[in-house]
This record gives sequence, structure tokens and C-alpha cells, in this order.
Amino acid sequence: MINVGIVGGTGYTGVELLRLLAQHPKVKIKAITSRSEAGMDVADMFTNLRGRIDLKFSDPADAKLNKCDLVFFATPNGIAMQQTESLLQAGVKVIDLAADFRIKDVAEWEKWYGMKHACPHLVAEAVYGLPEINRAQVKNARLIANPGCYPTAVQLGFLPLIEAGVIDIKNLVADVKSGVSGAGRKAEVHTLLAEASDNFKAYGVPGHRHLPEIKQGLSTVAKKSVGLTFVPHLVPMIRGIHATLYATLTKKVNLQELYEKRYATEAFVDVLPTGKHPETRSVRGSNLCRIAVHQPQNGNTAVILSVTDNLVKGAAGQAIQNMNILFELPEALGINQIPLLP
Repeated sequence: MINVGIVGGTGYTGVELLRLLAQHPKVKIKAITSRSEAGMDVADMFTNLRGRIDLKFSDPADAKLNKCDLVFFATPNGIAMQQTESLLQAGVKVIDLAADFRIKDVAEWEKWYGMKHACPHLVAEAVYGLPEINRAQVKNARLIANPGCYPTAVQLGFLPLIEAGVIDIKNLVADVKSGVSGAGRKAEVHTLLAEASDNFKAYGVPGHRHLPEIKQGLSTVAKKSVGLTFVPHLVPMIRGIHATLYATLTKKVNLQELYEKRYATEAFVDVLPTGKHPETRSVRGSNLCRIAVHQPQNGNTAVILSVTDNLVKGAAGQAIQNMNILFELPEALGINQIPLLP
């Protein structure tokens, strides 16, 4: 069994980790930390876990995380970097679901996240945990930077085109919509029911924190800098990411064959048949990314539709996928749930 600790168990990604790990046959959850809720039964806060999780939230100082095999950080940005080094020194592996180790250029990270990095020397070691690209590196990692929700959907959508060298990488466009759970569980005005419901808006157009992460990932695959316009939107639903991606084709290519071949062996990427349009509800509660490819009017524009559940493949499910690879377990173990419909 893998002895697991979770730091930050009261947010949406934290409870999603608990939901999935409680069903994992090779995991024993040893500690779930929360300073504000220390001493409370987890099932009292999250009643969906009654009969599945019998632990109490514990203060991080009392959690004995250094006795775990693996610790997940489901915390706000800036927390994992404070505690990771001591855990690694104790032989504990770390998967950070926040952004502390995703961006390799530390100065760039500090610019976008507005704080000084506490352990920049570990950033170079951290493996970016998008399994469909970095599976081999994940297998040998001590520290995994779990990708963001927007970056997962966008990178999986663009990846086959960039690898094949058939598009103009200087003029990529990602028009992406997210449900409100992507903003986290903390109460804020813009996610109140009366603000977010019956409403639809773009935000972060001049620059969003996930932009450098997406550009870094795509540039690494392309082996040169890419140009990307990324526009996120907030839509009145709880879960889901829908990315509509545009790229100019520079070579003649059968898009359907290209995508089907690239993802033929991937358990969590489903390429839909020609002419289909994926829906966010078709992946709700699952670790799937569903993709459809289009070439309107047989022109030179490729339109890629990529949908994920932002809390699963965009966060907790992908973290467990990385855990499975790390501990040489079947990659789909514990995260092969069928999406919830309706």
C-alpha cells in the first residue's frame, strides 16, 4: 500500500483527491491537513465521504507527513514550496497540484505569481506531470508539478499538430471556457450565485497565470518558441473545461488520422469520430479528455475541440494518474470512473 498524505484537504481539489483516493485499492490515506479545521471529522465537512473516510483534519505540524510515501499538496500557490524540501529530504515523494514548480523560469514565475520563490533550486528538478508527454520522466521523479486545468486541455489539443510540424506555431489561438469550481472554494464575489449564474464573460485577456505554463509546454514540444493568444472565460456551470483551439495549417494532413494515431494508446484521451463535437458533461467526474478535430470548409484552419473536467483530469485525477506511474501501478487504477450523465 502507498501511504499518502494530503496537505490542504478542504478545497475542491482536496475533496476530489479524497473521493478518488478512497476508491483506490493500493492507497492508504494517513493524514489530511487543515489548520482552520483541525480536529473536525472529514465526513462532517464532506458528507459524500461518510463511510469512506474516517479521518479527522489535522494540523500540518502534527500530521507526521514525513512518514508518508507520497504527499499531495492541494493548496493555494506558494504553500508547497515552503514544505517540499524537508519532505524530499525525508524520502517522501511530492505531487504539487498548485503552480509552485510548473514554470522553469523562476523569474517568470515570480512575475506572474507575485511572490519570491522559496526553493528555486528544486524547480529544475521538478517533472511537469502531463503523462501524455512526460510519462518516462514522471516514472523516476521525486517531485511532480501537476499541470493546471486550462494547460491540460490546451496542450493535449495542440500536441499532435505541433509534433507533426504541420501548423504555424507563431499564431496559435486558445479560446477556453471554465466552470466556476476552477476559481476554488474560497468565497469571492465573482463566483457568487447571483454573479456567475445566468452570465458569461471573458477575463484575463491581457495575461493569465496559465499563459506562461501553456507556452512553456508547447514550446518544449516544438523545440522553439510558440506564439499563443489565450483567452479564458467563466461560464455558469460548476465543472468543466471547453477549449476551442485554432491553428493555421502549413501542410496537407488528415487531422482525424493524425489524432487517432497519436492518442491510440492513451487511456485518458478519447478522439471522437469525424464531425463530432465533445460536451463538457461527457467527461464530468472522469479523468478523460475528449477531443474532436475539424477543418471548416476544407480550408487551412484546424479547429480542435478539447474538453476535460477541471477537477479531475485538470487536477486531482491527473495527480493520481501521475502517482500510479510513479509507483509502477496500472495507470488507470482507481481513476477509471465513467463520467456522470446527466
